[in-house]
Amino acid sequence: MAGFFKKLFNKVTNKAEIDWDDLEADLISGDLGVRLSLEIVDDLRNLGRKISAEDVVETTRSKIADLFPADAPALAPRTDGKPAVILIVGVNGTGKTTSTAKLGHLLKSQGYSVLMAAADTFRAAAVEQLVRWGERLNLPVVAGAHEADPSSICYQAHQKAISGNYDFLLCDTAGRLHTRNNLMDELAKIKRTIGKQDETAPHETFIVVDASTGGNALNQAREFQKAVPLDGLILTKLDGSGKGGVSAAIQKELGIPPRFIGTGEEPDRFEQFQRERFVENIL
Repeated sequence: MAGFFKKLFNKVTNKAEIDWDDLEADLISGDLGVRLSLEIVDDLRNLGRKISAEDVVETTRSKIADLFPADAPALAPRTDGKPAVILIVGVNGTGKTTSTAKLGHLLKSQGYSVLMAAADTFRAAAVEQLVRWGERLNLPVVAGAHEADPSSICYQAHQKAISGNYDFLLCDTAGRLHTRNNLMDELAKIKRTIGKQDETAPHETFIVVDASTGGNALNQAREFQKAVPLDGLILTKLDGSGKGGVSAAIQKELGIPPRFIGTGEEPDRFEQFQRERFVENIL
């Protein structure tokens, strides 16, 4: 039994009666969000009988599983020969730049050609970090000076990706929320700039959230979704501690499905989201 469900099971076991307020609080503290937690409690109450720890775990598990799409769709190159452009967004500290590199590594291991753009230019360390990852993983990186215009970096990278016939261009972008208007302006400008060379681009936008930050991750996803439509979630720092419930809250409240999960520091500790594996072994 994975971490989250084990904790839940142990809290409920040996209680003569379920304290519904306590259970609701436990579910919310597991980062499932208020709406999903209330639905789980309602489903359990509607069973109309004495509730066991097994009932609580099974109802919660099936409710979470039903929420997620079966498995994340695999990323595939475009049929028109142009590169598939993926924007990676999220606040600094979530593992965004590392996840960009890990996604590049995963795609490369599947036989695809990948170019990365270091467009989180307001944090010099993010640019240096992606360049170092590129050297380590043998993935080319387009980088500019500290505080260069992020959209110009993406434009140059997109030009290179088109002329070099790359399958994928991964753009490591906005690493801060600062004021919402700036964020919206920056991401809108990146989208417009990339659209000049391919009006269908960008093709996917993923937000990276740290599983251990709980409700903060939901707030971050909410803010970024106001700035740019989000196609999927990359959930990082899933180290078996039972975190990750926030992905269910994000799916429930914002409709953003998990696409990839990071379970460790090494480049290959990164995988496509699989519902059964996630619900049974990771959450």
